[in-house]
Amino acid sequence: MNNSVWVYRIYDIADEIDLRQVERTLSPDKPTTRLKLSRVRPKSIHIDNPPVSVDLGNATINLNQYSYQLSAHARIFDLGVVSVVLKIQLPAAIKYEDVLDLSVYLYHTDDLEAEFAAYLKILTNNLGLTLPDGSEIFTEDFVIYFFQRWDRSWNPTPILLAEKEPLSQQTEKDTLKNSFSYGLEDMAVITWDSALVYDSEGSTDIPDLLEFATTQLLELRYYDSLLSAELDNMHGAIEMADRYGWWGRLRQYRRIMKKLMETVIDITEITEKIQKQLKVTEDVFYARVYGSALTIFRTREWVDSIQHKVNLIQRNYSMLSDEVVNRRSLLLEIAIVALFIFEVVLGLVQS
Repeated sequence: MNNSVWVYRIYDIADEIDLRQVERTLSPDKPTTRLKLSRVRPKSIHIDNPPVSVDLGNATINLNQYSYQLSAHARIFDLGVVSVVLKIQLPAAIKYEDVLDLSVYLYHTDDLEAEFAAYLKILTNNLGLTLPDGSEIFTEDFVIYFFQRWDRSWNPTPILLAEKEPLSQQTEKDTLKNSFSYGLEDMAVITWDSALVYDSEGSTDIPDLLEFATTQLLELRYYDSLLSAELDNMHGAIEMADRYGWWGRLRQYRRIMKKLMETVIDITEITEKIQKQLKVTEDVFYARVYGSALTIFRTREWVDSIQHKVNLIQRNYSMLSDEVVNRRSLLLEIAIVALFIFEVVLGLVQS
């Protein structure tokens, strides 16, 4: 791959995708592979149902008044996620200033969005998938500056932050604190929305791990938003139920309770699946990189937010359940009293 810039768009387009069907559909026309990290033993990292990778072809693109060779690739995850990456090849003799200029340009431009949309549409059409409405597609973006040749005199911080203004020592320190190296010829620096990866042998293991972490972030964001919508719908449904009569209100409460419990079960299963998608079991270095990426992306905060909303739903379920039980008890008491009165009246009539 030599030196290149990998620009990612990661989309949530479905609840789940059958990866075996994806392979059967795409493999006759395009080479497909299952993700496998190159530098670890299989048991060191467990990937639950590895995503399918597919080559989408090559092109030439003009960026910031320069022409670059570009290769497009996609990865399809069973969680309903499609990752499209445009790998922009950098000239062998490119200067640091040119890399920085490209970084700043990519940070501010929307020129690539049409390219991403076109590749995504081609892929989903081939798979027979229907894209959600554009406003409803959850998306994450990420950029990786990938180098097989890295000049040690270059400063990675301005590139990662897409910043041409002089940076303070504190900013430099905060950015470089998330640096990782296994040997003398590799390095990875991770930030919130970008990373710089240097590997003299061209291993793509670190970018693959970062892609997994970004996918996990996207899915957690999506289901957090889904739970927020469910909470709003729940409050609206309860208000609507209160407009019904006594018996109609109980029926509406039971429907709401059923929907709430189904939501809790589904979200709990899905979030557990998201977090178990990739497990680093034995490789300490990759475990550090992957764990740090999840921390930098603040996935724990999204997990906590989801759990908080699940707890709110469960509390509302309990309140509605108590209300239904209380009303049923009241109904039973009224029935007992009515039966007692009927027996008394019947006795008086017979006497």
